[in-house]
Amino acid sequence: MPPSLGRITRLLAAAAFVAAPLLLAAPAQAIETPPTPSPTRVLGFIRGAFLSHRPPPPFETYTLVRAQKAANGYPDYANSYTYHIWVRTLDDAALGRKIYRDDYEGRLTFLRPAFNEDRDPGPPTADLFQPAPAHPEPVSVVPTPEPTRHLRIIGSVVAYNEPDYRVVSLTTEGDLLHLVLEPKRDPNRNRLRQLWVDKTTYELRRVVATDKLFIQGGPVYPVLFTITVGSLDGYPVVTHIHGVVGGGYDGNGATVNYDFKDITFPKTLPSWYFDPRTYAAHLNDAP
Repeated sequence: MPPSLGRITRLLAAAAFVAAPLLLAAPAQAIETPPTPSPTRVLGFIRGAFLSHRPPPPFETYTLVRAQKAANGYPDYANSYTYHIWVRTLDDAALGRKIYRDDYEGRLTFLRPAFNEDRDPGPPTADLFQPAPAHPEPVSVVPTPEPTRHLRIIGSVVAYNEPDYRVVSLTTEGDLLHLVLEPKRDPNRNRLRQLWVDKTTYELRRVVATDKLFIQGGPVYPVLFTITVGSLDGYPVVTHIHGVVGGGYDGNGATVNYDFKDITFPKTLPSWYFDPRTYAAHLNDAP
């Protein structure tokens, strides 16, 4: 005789009662969470992200607008100016033309923009992680390129750790990570002090770095630059710099602003742009 419906129900209930402890006793699977990277490793990621865009395009053009205040707080028009600049990024040799009112352009001038040197900072694609020069050269003795010089890239190295800095603090501010840095050695050359980066991509957004104000025939004053970093065609570019001079300096230009505008990356530029010895022969070809 087949078992009744009631007997089948009782058997199933008993089986469930016996199996229940076995199910409860099964260990739960632990969910592994990825370890939080150390502040030093985060700094390495940031430097690696920046270096992944190196080298920069071979040529770039931009408009540099410098605006500073006089010691009395009013605009210092004598030392505020605008330049159109065409630069070869391999050696930062550049052609510059000062822009006056009504778009009148001044004479052809050889430039070599650089941070921590006796000249205007730049170019927009400058390596912000690069140490300051051990012996800055006055602008009057900056060598000009030889006209027959053949420039080539010998090699490149990408490093994902930055051993020159200690990360004092690392905090999250909205979509940004904020790092406060301290040089491990040679603070005059290792110029970074603070970084703000995208917390997902580690791309630079803002940088606080040291620089210098060179007074002709006088002392050198420390400067603190707050640098705004944007992106153009996949390359990080400096778009704005706010500089404050320290060391007790109270003359003209205690605060100065630089704006980098109209940045482009042309495929090529005439070689004579970077040889000032030939400027006189190309006045009719001047950009």
